[in-house]
Amino acid sequence: MISVVALVVALGALGVTLAAARGVRSRSRPVDRLPRDTAALRREVAALAQAQEHALRNLAVVRYDAFGDTGGALSWSLALVDDGGSGVVLTSIHGRNETRTYAKSVSSWTSEQTLTPEEERALAEARRR
Repeated sequence: MISVVALVVALGALGVTLAAARGVRSRSRPVDRLPRDTAALRREVAALAQAQEHALRNLAVVRYDAFGDTGGALSWSLALVDDGGSGVVLTSIHGRNETRTYAKSVSSWTSEQTLTPEEERALAEARRR
């Protein structure tokens, strides 16, 4: 079950990344058509940097044992945020009989929902990257 959730998360992140790359690529020009003057090149680089700010590129995963009677650190929290700290924290709690998955939105490095210590740790690690 965890591997299925991890696969879904990975595919979602890949889709967001590809969509962002397509947006940058559609605004970019072939190398032979790049401006030759320094000011225009600076504007081009600034536009690319601005487009990248909203990419969900800061991520961290924290694995842990949610309950004392389970082992293997099968529970996890994943923070996936952009440079401004907006994104999502996903958590999968693995128990002996069931697994539950939660998603909490993040804006400016904080969440309206209460974050667990593991979720806070994942968000802090993503912020350092």
